[in-house]
Amino acid sequence: MITRADHLSTKSQVGVFIEEIGIVPVVRASSPDEARFAAEAVWQGGIPIVEITMTVPGAIEVISELVRTTQGVLVGAGTVTSAEAAHRSIEAGAKFLVTPGFDAKTVEMAAVKGTLIMAGTLTPTEVLSAWKAGADFIKVFPCSHVGGASYIKALKGPFPDVKLVPTGGVNLDTAADYIAAGAAALGVGGELILKDAIQARKADLIKELAKKFLERVANARTQMIAKRQATVRA
Repeated sequence: MITRADHLSTKSQVGVFIEEIGIVPVVRASSPDEARFAAEAVWQGGIPIVEITMTVPGAIEVISELVRTTQGVLVGAGTVTSAEAAHRSIEAGAKFLVTPGFDAKTVEMAAVKGTLIMAGTLTPTEVLSAWKAGADFIKVFPCSHVGGASYIKALKGPFPDVKLVPTGGVNLDTAADYIAAGAAALGVGGELILKDAIQARKADLIKELAKKFLERVANARTQMIAKRQATVRA
């Protein structure tokens, strides 16, 4: 088990770390200060991963600052829509990239730079295309709009080896279902990083949610292991 993000030197280790934690907090904010606040809150809540989306004003600078100042936190870039944005994010220190949709050139850039990438998809065709192009994880977005956990379970049928990360509408009520359906990790935005909590600077609300999301994932995985063991004994 890898316990600290600052010990990660390869994209393979980054991937293992993301799967171990199981939650990728997606930070969308209206200012650099709000983004930094949100990142610190989820970290203090026990999630040492943060995805800063390119929609955040000054996102590249925020990523660079977080990489310099937050020991033990895995910092990534989200809403990456081009190879150029991918390159800038990696140069700023991003350890992983997340795209809203599949773009082959962006995936190629990540591969050239040796950086982990979660390529955004929705349909089976897109999942297959992104996986064949070399994406490390496949983000399924917006997952809650197309069946939620049942959709992830359906995709795992033809794609048992693909690491799926449902994003969009994932909440405390559905987190365990997604894990049970086969999700490698969960992308969680507004259901964890509450807009009102950011604006009111109520870090405790975000920290408490972070802890609850981690508990949901851990409990779901424990139940899955118990079921597999029971099946073997039977």
